[in-house]
Amino acid sequence: MTDEHWLDEETKKRLRQPDPVSGSEILLRMLLLEGVRCVFGYPGGAVLYIYDAMHGNPDFRHLLTRHEQGAIHAADGYARSTGRTGVCLATSGPGAANLVTGIATAHMDSVPLVVITGNVATSLIGTDSFQEADIVGITQPITKHSYFVRNVEDLARTIKEAFYIAGTGRKGPVLIDIPKDVSAAVTDFAYPEDVSIPGYDPEPPVDSLSVSRLAEAIRGSRKPLLLAGGGIVQAGASAELEKLAETTGIPVTTTLLGLGGYPGDRELWLGMPGMHGTYAANQALLQCDLLISVGARFDDRVTMRLDGFAPNARIAHIDIDAAEIGKLVPTAIPVIGDAKRALRELNERLAGFSFDFSPWTDFLKGLKQTHPLRYADAETPLKPQYVIEMISRTTNGEAIVTTDVGQHQMWTAQFYRFRHPRSLLTSGGLGTMGFGFPAAIGAQIGNPGRTVVSVNGDGGMQMCAQELAICAIHRIPVKIVVINNGTLGMIKQWQELIYEGRFSHIDLSGSPDFVKLAEAYGVKGLRAASRSEAERAWREALDTPGPVLIDFVVSRDELVYPMVPQGMALQDMILGEEEGA
Repeated sequence: MTDEHWLDEETKKRLRQPDPVSGSEILLRMLLLEGVRCVFGYPGGAVLYIYDAMHGNPDFRHLLTRHEQGAIHAADGYARSTGRTGVCLATSGPGAANLVTGIATAHMDSVPLVVITGNVATSLIGTDSFQEADIVGITQPITKHSYFVRNVEDLARTIKEAFYIAGTGRKGPVLIDIPKDVSAAVTDFAYPEDVSIPGYDPEPPVDSLSVSRLAEAIRGSRKPLLLAGGGIVQAGASAELEKLAETTGIPVTTTLLGLGGYPGDRELWLGMPGMHGTYAANQALLQCDLLISVGARFDDRVTMRLDGFAPNARIAHIDIDAAEIGKLVPTAIPVIGDAKRALRELNERLAGFSFDFSPWTDFLKGLKQTHPLRYADAETPLKPQYVIEMISRTTNGEAIVTTDVGQHQMWTAQFYRFRHPRSLLTSGGLGTMGFGFPAAIGAQIGNPGRTVVSVNGDGGMQMCAQELAICAIHRIPVKIVVINNGTLGMIKQWQELIYEGRFSHIDLSGSPDFVKLAEAYGVKGLRAASRSEAERAWREALDTPGPVLIDFVVSRDELVYPMVPQGMALQDMILGEEEGA
């Protein structure tokens, strides 16, 4: 999906003029005609013709990040929060290579991006010239498709195809590598109206026979369970999932990337499953007799040991990517196709039937009551769970929240009550530190009227902290939360529980004073170390226009519970000290 057209008809007509223009001008025209509102990027020698074409162009918006990794994570956050394709731009060699982590992050989580890189002139390709790198070869395993443009005449068609591929079917990043002489070359511009790619059928029709089998299985089930993943969000299928759950009474658990795909305040929602999932969600997986997975790929953080995953269930799997079905878990009822259309058809086939799963749902509701997520709260030391609960309460679950990876990510997943899709932006597959803050910048650009909160650990915050400059210069009103425990918390937790307390290289002593760091960039900084200070600081942050960083100094020794240790099965869940187990 590309951005909706926001240019007026006169501007679009002007951009489509068949003038003789440079490759750089073709690129800018095509991005505008694809509806792109903002490109996140960083200039360099191989893309200077492109940046020269931007100069004085009133239609084109470019945001200069302070690192290429910040640019691609910002484009990713823009895409995840809006559903549109994000775009970033970097030069050749090191600039392009700095995008690799972000490309892999988007690839793992099926995020639509068009990544544009410059390269040395075609006459120098393969000569080890200055800042030359085979970025197409480097990124082929982590892109949906990659293009190397040799002729300026191919550029417009290539860009059109790239947006089509990135935003259709199972979405993902597409890279376009443009040599410097191609961006400088001149040709007559011809806008490609249509896309035709032989062999590419991104959205095959839903198999109606499989949907009928699934409907029959639901009618014959006593303990059905819906497992919703990120595909629910990507397909825009939240309404269809909600209708299925509410009309049948089937309980729902949502993976990390599926959070918000089903409202977190509904009775049928059990929470997140897996390594740090809720007791009720994991028990539901252990005891269900029919598991309906929608847009979830059975990640090892969800299944844990495969031979202990949903041992009593027939498994139905709805996914647009046929390669995911049966990849890890034997599937009895495969349904290949778009989740929105598949669920809509399933709802139609179940209409008119009545269901009574109350013994099953009453049992699970009881587990939610007897085993809620809990922690020992106090005025001091400040508990990170309290901070997340406070943010959830004061934003009424309406904010867009981004995270890095680690303990703060799991506490956010557990204690923020997400009510809408595209509300949680987090690196689920690759687990990328440094993702959350620049992703929040992109999300705020794409959603200027929304409250955007970036929740970071003190480790991850230091990986892209330089993007504070962007917030300060452009007054991007992201509320930046640092859960500061002075350590690499999740690594420390594993070393404590699995490596017998041998804490190896997890001490973050020497980290900057985050308040002073924010102020050095021109961003307001606040600090809180107790519950009352946290309430005051957070309220001040919400009441302050523009960006604010809040350094929440929390307990160093707090652990994330529940937890299923890696290599164990779901039934081996550790509930934590508050439950005495």
